[in-house]
Parts: sequence; structure tokens; C-alpha cells
Amino acid sequence: MSLELQVMAQMKDAMKSKDEGGLRGLRAIKAEIIKAKTEPGAGGEINADTEIKLLQKMVKQRKDSLEIFEKQNRADLAQKELEELAVIEKFLPKPLSADELKEQIQAIISETGASSPADLGKVMGVASKKLAGLADGKTISALVKELLTT
Repeated sequence: MSLELQVMAQMKDAMKSKDEGGLRGLRAIKAEIIKAKTEPGAGGEINADTEIKLLQKMVKQRKDSLEIFEKQNRADLAQKELEELAVIEKFLPKPLSADELKEQIQAIISETGASSPADLGKVMGVASKKLAGLADGKTISALVKELLTT
């Protein structure tokens, strides 16, 4: 079942149960899907990889907003971001644990033949594609840097 169909089904349930936070998050996902489908070259369809990237972008936006709202002591707005974040994260694949991520990155480093921090770009290119949706880009980058400097 495509992401759009899952979102539509859950929107109906959220409307029936009057779940405002969930409905807000689902509507945000639906809006992003529609925007992605109508972009030039999309042809009215998006694939699973694009869906995951779209959701990751939304999660990052919510986390950034949450951080700002917490710094400004805006608990009301922070709560809304948390509600939407919880809804969006339900659609992402289960993230890797720290140990699993480290293991995957070590395999990518040996696969690419990287040996120094100068090879960071080469490793990140492969890691970003291979671990898309399974880990945050900042986390991947920090771990790659750490492993290449040791």
C-alpha cells in the first residue's frame, strides 16, 4: 500500500476520533506528497525512496522547530510539533541501533577502501544511499568522521 493510501486511511480514523494532533500531522504528510507529485518531472507519481526522503525532511523540520520553540519557552507550539513528529515517524522504517549503524558504516568504509578523513565524501555518498531512512544524516556523518579519524 502506498504512503498516500495509508495516510488517507489514517486521516479518516483521526477525523472520526477527533485526534487533532494526528490529523494535523497526516494533513502535513498529504500536502507534501501532493507537492512532490506535482513537481516538474514527477509525472504524478512518487516512488518509495522519494516518500522516505520526504518523511525524513519533515521529521528534520519538526525537530528543528521543536528545538527553537523550546529555547523560546513556547510549550504550546512545541507540543504541536511533538504531536506531528510522532505521527510522521510512524511511517518511517525502524531506525538502526547505534551498534548496527556502526557495523554498517564500518562495512561501507572497508568496501570503499577509505582510510583517512580525506575520504569522507566517498564514504558519505555510499552511506547516504545505503542507509537512507534508517539513520539521520547528522548521525551518519558524525560516525563516519569518528571512524575515519581513528
